[in-house]
Amino acid sequence: MAKGPNPLILLALSSASFLVFAVIVRKREQTAPASLRFQNPTPPPAVFDHTKVTVLFVLGGPGAGKGTQCSHLVEDFGFCHLSAGDLLRAEQHREGSKFGELIQTCIKEGTIVPMEVTVKLLENAMAAALKEGRSGDGWADGRGRFLIDGFPRKMDQAIKFDEEVCQATMVLFFSTTEQVMLDRLLERGKTSGREDDNAESIKKRFVTYKETTMPVIQHYEAVGKVAEIDSSPSVEEVHQKAKAIVEKILSK
Repeated sequence: MAKGPNPLILLALSSASFLVFAVIVRKREQTAPASLRFQNPTPPPAVFDHTKVTVLFVLGGPGAGKGTQCSHLVEDFGFCHLSAGDLLRAEQHREGSKFGELIQTCIKEGTIVPMEVTVKLLENAMAAALKEGRSGDGWADGRGRFLIDGFPRKMDQAIKFDEEVCQATMVLFFSTTEQVMLDRLLERGKTSGREDDNAESIKKRFVTYKETTMPVIQHYEAVGKVAEIDSSPSVEEVHQKAKAIVEKILSK
């Protein structure tokens, strides 16, 4: 009975053939013009230069007082205050918006709007502010100062913004208890007219905050970019603490 080829010999021949092929490919790569060799694509630069544009993210749970404190800091330092929530609500009601229904559903359910939508709205708003030709500290020679309130709420938002729009300078983290936030939101809901200022939506927003936004704060804290401010005391007391912190940030 005729014997078939020795499998060990076949394996050796196969391995040798592969090695020869690999050597040929390597030599061709080495002798090919630089323009034809494989190169890792370089990501495009961010839209705004972080050495000229100051971006302070303002984070904290719903009802932590972010918007109130931003209003004071705008008066103190001439920031342009951008609220991610306000931009989304405006886009929701803008005639012809292709994102209106999606945003409405997310706000009602207490979930997070897809990052592409929010990041683009912020980028457009920053570009518009820089084109206005504002005067005052921090706005000369193409410079700008931005307080971005309620963003980023997820890690993918943080990464996309830092890489594609502008690297954040610092995070102002307004912290307080869940009970304080709940009491404030229910009180605000009596007059705000906001569809998410109700008990059911508030509970969902708390869950979203703890599960998705806290990891963002922890991420920036790990790289030394978080200034935590207890927002439980009076508005003025919190304001004075926040003002002192921002003064230090801007003096660097």
